[in-house]
Amino acid sequence: MQINQNARLSVAPMMDWTDRHCRYFHRLLSRQSLLYTEMVTAPALVRGGAMHLLEFDPAEHPVALQLGGSDPQELSQAARLGADAGYDEINLNCGCPSDRVQSGTFGAVLMKDSALVSECVAAMIEASDVEVTVKCRIGVDDQDPDQVLPEFLSRVAAAGCRRVIIHARKAWLQGLSPKENRDVPPLDHDLVLRMKALFPGLHISINGGITSLDQARGFLEAGLDGVMVGRAAYHHPAEILCAADRVIFGAGSDSDPVEVARAMIPYIKAHIAAGGRLHQVTRHMLGLFAGRPGARAWRRILSEGAHRPDAGPKLLEQGLEQIELAPGATAV
Repeated sequence: MQINQNARLSVAPMMDWTDRHCRYFHRLLSRQSLLYTEMVTAPALVRGGAMHLLEFDPAEHPVALQLGGSDPQELSQAARLGADAGYDEINLNCGCPSDRVQSGTFGAVLMKDSALVSECVAAMIEASDVEVTVKCRIGVDDQDPDQVLPEFLSRVAAAGCRRVIIHARKAWLQGLSPKENRDVPPLDHDLVLRMKALFPGLHISINGGITSLDQARGFLEAGLDGVMVGRAAYHHPAEILCAADRVIFGAGSDSDPVEVARAMIPYIKAHIAAGGRLHQVTRHMLGLFAGRPGARAWRRILSEGAHRPDAGPKLLEQGLEQIELAPGATAV
């Protein structure tokens, strides 16, 4: 399947970050990488009728919808809505540790109930004509990952899931904040590699602590099927995505950050014409030139100016001038 190829490198679903503006921007940086929505809860779609949460630009393909929930019937309805909306994949969140997610009995707390997860997955697969995947942790709280994770993977595979993304950290449901759960529990990348050896028929992607394309390529060469990058792809998008098509997929040339920034201007104009605000788009672009001459000025201009009611594409051009005229800048 083509989406399995795209999943060699993906950008993680991140709440408040990977919205449709972010994904459109990331797609200009990499044509091949698989993109994910923020988590959308099944109740919001099925009970709340919040269909606007499913909106995306066709240019974002391949793009996956991540769902949160724990009721098989509700998740099956939400999966059908996602498939009907045109998503290339429907993903079940079994990894988010936030209090809000726990109160809804979904996210990482589902690691405690693999039987329920298998029911949810089976119902979603039956309802959807696109691939259903699972994103999980290696365990939660005092669970032994060496015991819990194989049993969890066996269950979801038996339910029909063929692709999983494993965040190589435990989640602590009490005592750690969501932010701390992304850093404090130790990484166990070796465990994920062992799971691939144990489940050779599963397409397994690794997530957690991956900060460079070289590191991603190393995991692929070690036998994993895919690598999912989160915060590094958001805060340093050029470092992760500009060379991804060439380095990870062996096709295409590197994208140029300046050209990508300019290519965002028509999108920004359309967004503002529809009643949107500049900062809703440019907040995702602040790290585009991280490490380059002029990056600080670029970030300052967008951070300070994009919230103004009259802010428009001219502000972006002002920021780009700082990049192109900075001492040591490479001519494009």
